[in-house]
Amino acid sequence: MSARKQSPWKAAVASTIGNALEWYDFLIYGYLSVVIAKQFFPAESPVTSMLLTTATFGIGFLVRPIAGIAIGIYADRVGRKAALSFVILLMLVSTAMLAFSPTYSQVGILAPIIVICSRILQGISVGGEFGSATALLIEYAPPHRRGFYGSWQMFAQSIGVFLATLMGALLTSVFTPSALASWAWRLPFMVGLIIGPIGFYIRRNMEDPDLFLKEAHSEKVSISQIFREYPAEIFVSFALSAVTNIMVYVLIAYLPIYAVQTLKTPLSAPFTVLTIALLVRMTLVPCFGHLSDKIGRKKIMAVGLIGLSLVIYPAFSWLTMHPTTSSLMIVELVFALFMAATLGPVSTTLAELFPTRMRSTSLSITYNFAASVFGGFTPFLLTWLVAKTGDKLMPAHYLVGFLVIAAISLRFYKEADVKLPLTNDRDNKLHGYRNGKNILAD
Repeated sequence: MSARKQSPWKAAVASTIGNALEWYDFLIYGYLSVVIAKQFFPAESPVTSMLLTTATFGIGFLVRPIAGIAIGIYADRVGRKAALSFVILLMLVSTAMLAFSPTYSQVGILAPIIVICSRILQGISVGGEFGSATALLIEYAPPHRRGFYGSWQMFAQSIGVFLATLMGALLTSVFTPSALASWAWRLPFMVGLIIGPIGFYIRRNMEDPDLFLKEAHSEKVSISQIFREYPAEIFVSFALSAVTNIMVYVLIAYLPIYAVQTLKTPLSAPFTVLTIALLVRMTLVPCFGHLSDKIGRKKIMAVGLIGLSLVIYPAFSWLTMHPTTSSLMIVELVFALFMAATLGPVSTTLAELFPTRMRSTSLSITYNFAASVFGGFTPFLLTWLVAKTGDKLMPAHYLVGFLVIAAISLRFYKEADVKLPLTNDRDNKLHGYRNGKNILAD
Protein backbone atom coordinates (compact mmCIF):
# COMPACT_ATOMS: atom_id res chain seq x y z
CA MET A 1 0.00 0.00 0.00
CA SER A 2 1.44 3.39 -0.91
CA ALA A 3 1.90 6.11 1.65
CA ARG A 4 -0.44 8.31 -0.36
CA LYS A 5 -3.38 5.94 0.02
CA GLN A 6 -2.67 4.83 3.56
CA SER A 7 -5.05 6.05 6.23
CA PRO A 8 -3.67 8.70 8.59
CA TRP A 9 -5.38 6.82 11.40
CA LYS A 10 -3.20 3.78 10.78
CA ALA A 11 -0.20 6.07 11.07
CA ALA A 12 -1.67 7.44 14.29
CA VAL A 13 -1.94 3.95 15.77
CA ALA A 14 1.56 2.99 14.57
CA SER A 15 3.19 6.11 15.98
CA THR A 16 1.39 6.06 19.32
CA ILE A 17 1.30 2.41 20.35
CA GLY A 18 5.03 2.28 21.01
CA ASN A 19 4.91 5.52 22.94
CA ALA A 20 2.12 4.14 25.10
CA LEU A 21 4.08 0.95 25.79
CA GLU A 22 7.23 2.85 26.74
CA TRP A 23 5.45 5.15 29.16
CA TYR A 24 3.63 2.17 30.61
CA ASP A 25 6.93 0.39 31.23
CA PHE A 26 8.67 3.46 32.62
CA LEU A 27 5.87 4.47 34.95
CA ILE A 28 5.09 1.00 36.30
CA TYR A 29 8.75 0.70 37.25
CA GLY A 30 8.48 4.03 39.08
CA TYR A 31 5.20 3.11 40.75
CA LEU A 32 6.58 -0.20 42.00
CA SER A 33 9.93 1.25 43.03
CA VAL A 34 9.16 0.73 46.72
CA VAL A 35 8.69 -3.01 46.05
CA ILE A 36 11.52 -3.33 43.50
CA ALA A 37 13.93 -1.62 45.89
CA LYS A 38 13.64 -4.51 48.34
CA GLN A 39 14.02 -7.16 45.62
CA PHE A 40 17.05 -5.82 43.76
CA PHE A 41 18.65 -3.12 45.91
CA PRO A 42 18.50 -4.25 49.55
CA ALA A 43 20.17 -1.90 52.03
CA GLU A 44 20.20 -1.23 55.76
CA SER A 45 18.49 2.13 55.30
CA PRO A 46 15.10 2.22 53.47
CA VAL A 47 16.02 5.67 52.12
CA THR A 48 19.28 4.33 50.65
CA SER A 49 17.46 1.43 49.04
CA MET A 50 14.86 3.81 47.61
CA LEU A 51 17.53 6.19 46.30
CA LEU A 52 19.29 3.33 44.50
CA THR A 53 16.03 2.28 42.84
CA THR A 54 15.03 5.78 41.75
CA ALA A 55 18.57 6.33 40.44
CA THR A 56 18.15 3.18 38.33
CA PHE A 57 14.82 4.60 37.15
CA GLY A 58 16.76 7.59 35.83
CA ILE A 59 19.85 5.81 34.52
CA GLY A 60 18.21 5.05 31.18
CA PHE A 61 18.02 8.79 30.63
CA LEU A 62 21.82 9.00 30.50
CA VAL A 63 21.84 7.17 27.16
CA ARG A 64 18.76 8.90 25.75
CA PRO A 65 20.42 11.95 24.14
CA ILE A 66 23.07 10.00 22.22
CA ALA A 67 20.66 7.21 21.29
CA GLY A 68 17.99 9.73 20.34
CA ILE A 69 20.32 11.67 18.06
CA ALA A 70 21.59 8.50 16.35
CA ILE A 71 18.09 7.10 15.79
CA GLY A 72 16.77 10.55 14.82
CA ILE A 73 19.42 10.86 12.11
CA TYR A 74 18.57 7.33 10.97
CA ALA A 75 14.88 8.25 10.78
CA ASP A 76 15.61 11.40 8.75
CA ARG A 77 17.89 9.60 6.29
CA VAL A 78 16.45 6.08 6.04
CA GLY A 79 12.85 6.38 7.16
CA ARG A 80 10.41 6.77 10.02
CA LYS A 81 9.16 3.20 9.61
CA ALA A 82 12.60 1.61 9.95
CA ALA A 83 13.48 3.62 13.04
CA LEU A 84 10.17 2.98 14.80
CA SER A 85 10.32 -0.77 14.12
CA PHE A 86 13.80 -0.90 15.63
CA VAL A 87 12.96 0.98 18.83
CA ILE A 88 9.92 -1.14 19.65
CA LEU A 89 12.06 -4.29 19.37
CA LEU A 90 14.48 -2.82 21.89
CA MET A 91 11.56 -2.08 24.17
CA LEU A 92 10.42 -5.72 24.07
CA VAL A 93 13.89 -6.96 25.02
CA SER A 94 14.22 -4.54 27.93
CA THR A 95 10.75 -5.39 29.28
CA ALA A 96 11.45 -9.14 29.06
CA MET A 97 14.72 -8.71 30.97
CA LEU A 98 12.90 -7.06 33.86
CA ALA A 99 9.91 -9.39 33.82
CA PHE A 100 12.04 -12.51 34.19
CA SER A 101 15.04 -11.20 36.11
CA PRO A 102 16.07 -13.14 39.24
CA THR A 103 16.19 -11.16 42.49
CA TYR A 104 19.17 -10.19 44.63
CA SER A 105 18.47 -13.03 47.07
CA GLN A 106 18.70 -15.52 44.18
CA VAL A 107 21.77 -14.39 42.21
CA GLY A 108 23.31 -11.58 44.24
CA ILE A 109 24.94 -8.65 42.46
CA LEU A 110 23.94 -10.01 39.04
CA ALA A 111 20.29 -9.07 39.74
CA PRO A 112 20.80 -5.26 39.91
CA ILE A 113 23.14 -5.48 36.90
CA ILE A 114 20.34 -7.08 34.84
CA VAL A 115 17.95 -4.36 35.97
CA ILE A 116 20.43 -1.62 35.05
CA CYS A 117 21.00 -3.14 31.59
CA SER A 118 17.25 -3.37 31.10
CA ARG A 119 16.81 0.30 31.95
CA ILE A 120 19.65 1.28 29.59
CA LEU A 121 18.02 -0.57 26.68
CA GLN A 122 14.71 1.02 27.60
CA GLY A 123 16.40 4.43 27.56
CA ILE A 124 17.78 3.80 24.07
CA SER A 125 14.34 2.80 22.86
CA VAL A 126 12.65 5.84 24.38
CA GLY A 127 15.39 8.06 22.99
CA GLY A 128 14.50 7.11 19.44
CA GLU A 129 10.74 7.00 19.91
CA PHE A 130 9.48 10.55 20.35
CA GLY A 131 11.27 12.28 17.46
CA SER A 132 10.52 9.57 14.91
CA ALA A 133 6.94 8.89 16.04
CA THR A 134 6.01 12.57 16.24
CA ALA A 135 7.47 13.23 12.78
CA LEU A 136 5.53 10.32 11.29
CA LEU A 137 2.29 11.37 12.93
CA ILE A 138 2.45 15.03 11.95
CA GLU A 139 3.59 14.33 8.38
CA TYR A 140 0.58 12.08 7.79
CA ALA A 141 -1.89 14.57 9.29
CA PRO A 142 -4.12 16.75 7.07
CA PRO A 143 -2.74 20.32 7.21
CA HIS A 144 -5.77 21.78 9.00
CA ARG A 145 -5.83 18.99 11.63
CA ARG A 146 -2.20 18.79 12.73
CA GLY A 147 -3.01 19.93 16.24
CA PHE A 148 -5.58 17.18 16.65
CA TYR A 149 -3.39 14.44 15.16
CA GLY A 150 -0.34 15.63 17.10
CA SER A 151 -2.29 15.42 20.33
CA TRP A 152 -2.52 11.66 19.90
CA GLN A 153 1.18 11.44 20.70
CA MET A 154 0.54 12.84 24.17
CA PHE A 155 -2.74 10.90 24.30
CA ALA A 156 -0.63 7.76 23.83
CA GLN A 157 1.57 8.79 26.74
CA SER A 158 -1.59 9.28 28.77
CA ILE A 159 -2.76 5.79 27.80
CA GLY A 160 0.57 4.35 28.93
CA VAL A 161 0.44 6.28 32.19
CA PHE A 162 -3.21 5.34 32.71
CA LEU A 163 -2.56 1.64 32.14
CA ALA A 164 0.44 1.74 34.47
CA THR A 165 -1.59 3.54 37.13
CA LEU A 166 -4.53 1.18 36.74
CA MET A 167 -2.16 -1.76 37.04
CA GLY A 168 -0.62 -0.23 40.16
CA ALA A 169 -4.07 0.25 41.68
CA LEU A 170 -5.06 -3.36 40.89
CA LEU A 171 -1.85 -4.80 42.27
CA THR A 172 -2.02 -2.90 45.55
CA SER A 173 -5.73 -3.67 45.96
CA VAL A 174 -5.86 -7.33 44.92
CA PHE A 175 -2.59 -8.76 46.21
CA THR A 176 -1.25 -8.86 49.73
CA PRO A 177 2.04 -7.03 50.41
CA SER A 178 3.87 -10.37 50.65
CA ALA A 179 2.48 -11.64 47.33
CA LEU A 180 3.25 -8.33 45.65
CA ALA A 181 6.82 -8.41 46.93
CA SER A 182 7.48 -12.03 46.00
CA TRP A 183 5.99 -12.42 42.51
CA ALA A 184 2.97 -10.23 41.61
CA TRP A 185 5.15 -7.20 40.78
CA ARG A 186 6.25 -9.04 37.61
CA LEU A 187 2.74 -9.20 36.13
CA PRO A 188 2.66 -5.63 34.70
CA PHE A 189 5.86 -6.23 32.75
CA MET A 190 4.49 -9.48 31.34
CA VAL A 191 1.43 -7.57 30.13
CA GLY A 192 3.81 -5.24 28.26
CA LEU A 193 5.22 -8.25 26.42
CA ILE A 194 1.75 -8.90 25.00
CA ILE A 195 1.30 -5.35 23.67
CA GLY A 196 4.74 -5.01 22.08
CA PRO A 197 4.43 -7.56 19.23
CA ILE A 198 1.18 -5.93 18.12
CA GLY A 199 2.93 -2.57 17.80
CA PHE A 200 5.83 -4.11 15.89
CA TYR A 201 3.47 -5.78 13.41
CA ILE A 202 1.61 -2.54 12.74
CA ARG A 203 4.81 -0.56 12.24
CA ARG A 204 6.35 -3.10 9.90
CA ASN A 205 3.24 -3.07 7.70
CA MET A 206 2.99 0.64 7.00
CA GLU A 207 4.83 3.08 4.74
CA ASP A 208 6.64 6.34 5.29
CA PRO A 209 4.58 9.49 4.62
CA ASP A 210 4.77 11.10 1.18
CA LEU A 211 5.99 14.35 2.70
CA PHE A 212 9.08 12.57 4.01
CA LEU A 213 9.65 10.54 0.83
CA LYS A 214 9.71 13.71 -1.29
CA GLU A 215 12.50 15.21 0.80
CA ALA A 216 14.36 12.04 1.83
CA HIS A 217 18.06 12.02 0.97
CA SER A 218 17.77 15.52 -0.49
CA GLU A 219 20.35 16.90 1.91
CA LYS A 220 22.32 15.46 4.81
CA VAL A 221 21.82 17.57 7.89
CA SER A 222 24.48 18.07 10.56
CA ILE A 223 23.77 18.75 14.22
CA SER A 224 25.82 21.95 14.05
CA GLN A 225 23.64 23.15 11.18
CA ILE A 226 20.50 22.69 13.28
CA PHE A 227 21.92 24.78 16.13
CA ARG A 228 23.33 27.38 13.74
CA GLU A 229 20.21 27.91 11.65
CA TYR A 230 17.46 27.36 14.25
CA PRO A 231 18.65 28.72 17.63
CA ALA A 232 15.28 30.22 18.62
CA GLU A 233 13.46 27.04 17.63
CA ILE A 234 15.93 24.98 19.68
CA PHE A 235 15.28 27.15 22.75
CA VAL A 236 11.49 26.90 22.42
CA SER A 237 11.64 23.17 21.81
CA PHE A 238 13.96 22.57 24.75
CA ALA A 239 11.90 24.69 27.16
CA LEU A 240 8.61 23.04 26.21
CA SER A 241 10.15 19.55 26.24
CA ALA A 242 11.61 20.17 29.69
CA VAL A 243 8.39 21.38 31.26
CA THR A 244 6.25 18.59 29.79
CA ASN A 245 8.65 15.97 31.13
CA ILE A 246 8.90 17.60 34.55
CA MET A 247 5.12 17.96 34.85
CA VAL A 248 4.66 14.26 34.24
CA TYR A 249 7.45 13.12 36.53
CA VAL A 250 6.59 15.48 39.40
CA LEU A 251 2.81 15.24 39.31
CA ILE A 252 2.47 11.61 38.23
CA ALA A 253 5.64 9.48 38.56
CA TYR A 254 6.80 10.99 41.84
CA LEU A 255 3.36 11.42 43.38
CA PRO A 256 2.93 7.86 44.74
CA ILE A 257 6.36 8.09 46.42
CA TYR A 258 5.55 11.56 47.79
CA ALA A 259 2.06 10.64 48.97
CA VAL A 260 3.14 7.46 50.77
CA GLN A 261 6.49 8.56 52.23
CA THR A 262 5.82 12.25 52.95
CA LEU A 263 2.05 12.57 53.35
CA LYS A 264 1.70 9.09 54.90
CA THR A 265 -1.30 8.09 52.78
CA PRO A 266 -2.19 4.39 52.24
CA LEU A 267 -0.22 2.72 49.44
CA SER A 268 -3.34 2.30 47.27
CA ALA A 269 -4.56 5.94 47.63
CA PRO A 270 -2.37 7.66 44.99
CA PHE A 271 -3.06 4.94 42.42
CA THR A 272 -6.81 5.28 42.82
CA VAL A 273 -6.60 9.07 42.54
CA LEU A 274 -4.29 9.01 39.54
CA THR A 275 -6.46 6.50 37.69
CA ILE A 276 -9.41 8.92 37.76
CA ALA A 277 -7.33 12.05 37.11
CA LEU A 278 -5.58 10.42 34.17
CA LEU A 279 -8.88 9.48 32.58
CA VAL A 280 -9.87 13.15 32.73
CA ARG A 281 -6.52 14.29 31.31
CA MET A 282 -6.55 11.62 28.61
CA THR A 283 -9.99 12.76 27.46
CA LEU A 284 -9.04 16.43 27.42
CA VAL A 285 -5.73 16.15 25.53
CA PRO A 286 -7.29 15.54 22.06
CA CYS A 287 -9.89 18.21 22.80
CA PHE A 288 -7.21 20.82 23.40
CA GLY A 289 -5.30 19.55 20.36
CA HIS A 290 -8.40 20.05 18.24
CA LEU A 291 -8.99 23.48 19.78
CA SER A 292 -5.42 24.50 18.90
CA ASP A 293 -6.31 24.01 15.22
CA LYS A 294 -9.12 26.55 15.69
CA ILE A 295 -7.62 29.29 17.88
CA GLY A 296 -3.88 28.60 17.87
CA ARG A 297 -1.36 26.50 19.77
CA LYS A 298 0.23 29.41 21.64
CA LYS A 299 -2.97 30.55 23.36
CA ILE A 300 -3.85 27.06 24.57
CA MET A 301 -0.40 26.30 25.94
CA ALA A 302 -0.12 29.72 27.60
CA VAL A 303 -3.32 29.04 29.54
CA GLY A 304 -2.02 25.65 30.63
CA LEU A 305 1.44 26.83 31.71
CA ILE A 306 0.40 30.05 33.43
CA GLY A 307 -2.64 28.44 35.05
CA LEU A 308 -0.59 25.60 36.51
CA SER A 309 2.10 27.98 37.79
CA LEU A 310 -0.59 29.95 39.65
CA VAL A 311 -2.24 26.97 41.34
CA ILE A 312 0.80 24.84 42.14
CA TYR A 313 1.70 26.44 45.49
CA PRO A 314 -1.85 26.73 46.85
CA ALA A 315 -2.52 23.13 45.81
CA PHE A 316 0.55 21.64 47.50
CA SER A 317 0.11 23.82 50.60
CA TRP A 318 -3.48 22.66 50.99
CA LEU A 319 -2.46 19.06 50.36
CA THR A 320 0.21 19.09 53.07
CA MET A 321 -2.30 20.52 55.56
CA HIS A 322 -5.04 18.06 54.53
CA PRO A 323 -3.26 14.87 53.37
CA THR A 324 -6.39 12.90 52.60
CA THR A 325 -7.44 10.89 49.57
CA SER A 326 -10.21 13.39 48.74
CA SER A 327 -7.76 16.33 48.91
CA LEU A 328 -5.35 14.45 46.67
CA MET A 329 -8.19 13.79 44.21
CA ILE A 330 -9.19 17.46 43.96
CA VAL A 331 -5.59 18.60 43.49
CA GLU A 332 -4.88 16.02 40.79
CA LEU A 333 -8.04 16.91 38.85
CA VAL A 334 -6.98 20.57 38.78
CA PHE A 335 -3.50 19.54 37.64
CA ALA A 336 -5.05 17.30 34.95
CA LEU A 337 -6.92 20.24 33.40
CA PHE A 338 -3.89 22.50 33.02
CA MET A 339 -1.60 19.64 32.00
CA ALA A 340 -4.00 18.66 29.21
CA ALA A 341 -4.03 22.24 27.91
CA THR A 342 -0.24 22.16 27.70
CA LEU A 343 0.16 18.62 26.38
CA GLY A 344 -2.60 18.76 23.76
CA PRO A 345 -0.83 21.09 21.29
CA VAL A 346 2.80 20.52 22.33
CA SER A 347 3.78 17.66 19.97
CA THR A 348 2.50 19.55 16.92
CA THR A 349 4.17 22.73 18.14
CA LEU A 350 7.54 20.99 18.43
CA ALA A 351 7.16 19.34 15.01
CA GLU A 352 6.23 22.59 13.28
CA LEU A 353 9.39 24.28 14.52
CA PHE A 354 11.62 22.30 12.15
CA PRO A 355 11.53 21.31 8.45
CA THR A 356 10.89 17.73 7.35
CA ARG A 357 14.48 16.90 6.40
CA MET A 358 15.74 17.50 9.95
CA ARG A 359 12.56 17.09 12.03
CA SER A 360 13.26 13.77 13.71
CA THR A 361 16.88 14.68 14.53
CA SER A 362 15.94 18.10 15.92
CA LEU A 363 13.11 16.74 18.07
CA SER A 364 15.31 13.93 19.33
CA ILE A 365 18.02 16.37 20.40
CA THR A 366 15.82 18.79 22.32
CA TYR A 367 13.30 16.37 23.75
CA ASN A 368 15.82 13.81 24.93
CA PHE A 369 18.29 16.28 26.41
CA ALA A 370 15.42 17.92 28.27
CA ALA A 371 14.16 14.56 29.47
CA SER A 372 17.63 13.41 30.50
CA VAL A 373 18.68 16.56 32.34
CA PHE A 374 15.36 17.45 33.97
CA GLY A 375 13.07 14.44 33.68
CA GLY A 376 14.52 11.07 34.54
CA PHE A 377 16.28 11.97 37.75
CA THR A 378 13.36 14.02 39.09
CA PRO A 379 12.09 11.21 41.39
CA PHE A 380 15.64 10.66 42.71
CA LEU A 381 16.30 14.37 43.21
CA LEU A 382 12.97 15.09 44.90
CA THR A 383 13.26 12.02 47.15
CA TRP A 384 16.67 13.28 48.30
CA LEU A 385 15.62 16.94 48.65
CA VAL A 386 12.50 16.19 50.67
CA ALA A 387 14.46 13.82 52.95
CA LYS A 388 17.28 16.35 53.32
CA THR A 389 15.26 19.52 53.88
CA GLY A 390 11.98 18.22 55.25
CA ASP A 391 10.22 20.78 53.02
CA LYS A 392 6.94 19.25 51.87
CA LEU A 393 6.55 21.98 49.23
CA MET A 394 9.74 20.92 47.43
CA PRO A 395 7.84 19.49 44.39
CA ALA A 396 6.17 22.91 43.90
CA HIS A 397 9.52 24.74 44.20
CA TYR A 398 11.02 22.42 41.61
CA LEU A 399 8.22 22.69 39.08
CA VAL A 400 7.22 26.35 39.11
CA GLY A 401 10.49 27.68 37.67
CA PHE A 402 10.23 25.48 34.60
CA LEU A 403 6.61 26.52 34.07
CA VAL A 404 7.63 30.17 33.97
CA ILE A 405 10.55 29.54 31.56
CA ALA A 406 8.31 27.56 29.22
CA ALA A 407 5.67 30.30 29.27
CA ILE A 408 8.36 32.86 28.38
CA SER A 409 9.61 30.67 25.51
CA LEU A 410 6.22 31.00 23.81
CA ARG A 411 7.10 34.61 23.01
CA PHE A 412 9.72 33.25 20.60
CA TYR A 413 7.34 30.78 18.97
CA LYS A 414 5.84 31.80 15.63
CA GLU A 415 2.87 29.66 14.78
CA ALA A 416 2.85 27.99 11.38
CA ASP A 417 0.09 28.63 8.87
CA VAL A 418 -1.93 25.41 8.80
CA LYS A 419 -2.53 25.90 5.08
CA LEU A 420 1.19 25.69 4.31
CA PRO A 421 3.17 22.50 3.73
CA LEU A 422 4.74 21.17 6.91
CA THR A 423 8.11 22.87 6.86
CA ASN A 424 8.49 26.23 8.58
CA ASP A 425 8.21 29.88 7.52
CA ARG A 426 11.81 30.12 6.32
CA ASP A 427 11.61 26.97 4.22
CA ASN A 428 8.20 27.91 2.83
CA LYS A 429 9.74 31.09 1.42
CA LEU A 430 12.77 29.23 0.10
CA HIS A 431 10.59 26.69 -1.66
CA GLY A 432 8.27 29.33 -3.08
CA TYR A 433 5.11 28.86 -1.00
CA ARG A 434 2.76 31.72 -0.33
CA ASN A 435 -0.68 31.35 1.28
CA GLY A 436 -0.59 27.62 0.82
CA LYS A 437 0.21 27.70 -2.93
CA ASN A 438 3.44 26.77 -4.62
CA ILE A 439 4.10 29.91 -6.66
CA LEU A 440 7.17 28.36 -8.29
CA ALA A 441 5.00 25.58 -9.69
CA ASP A 442 2.63 28.19 -11.12
